[in-house]
Amino acid sequence: MSEAPYRDLAAGLDPQLLAEKVRDGMFANDQASQGLGMRFDAVGPGYAKLHMAVREDMLNGFRICHGGFITTLADSAFAFACNSYNEQTVAAGVAVEFVAPGRAGDTLVAEAKEVFLAGRTGVYDITVTNQKGELVAVMRGKSYRLKGRPVVEL
Repeated sequence: MSEAPYRDLAAGLDPQLLAEKVRDGMFANDQASQGLGMRFDAVGPGYAKLHMAVREDMLNGFRICHGGFITTLADSAFAFACNSYNEQTVAAGVAVEFVAPGRAGDTLVAEAKEVFLAGRTGVYDITVTNQKGELVAVMRGKSYRLKGRPVVEL
């Protein structure tokens, strides 16, 4: 079996511009992130930073932010960071540790940073903090690239 022919998925673009184009294309179709009110603070090669306000409908029975919403915010940052090179990349696994609660009215910020990338796999560390800069959660994500499949057509 032969390898698929080489495709320049970056189309010769500057890596920062490429990450921005991928962000725009992915976010336009990302109803989950949009529906939760997520917004971007920054994006770059292997990097993304998003924020989300904790709403009343995100609170659990203890009146703190449900861990699923915190994880979803972290996962969205992870997704935009690992897809920033315009090659479809999916999560192979995540591990989340909650260290403090999110509360109604908080603005949570998820920052994803690439730790390692080689071949089809990558490792990303994601921190979630509140508006005071206090740590709420940490997540480590493992990614898997689907070779030769662009995220957006350039």
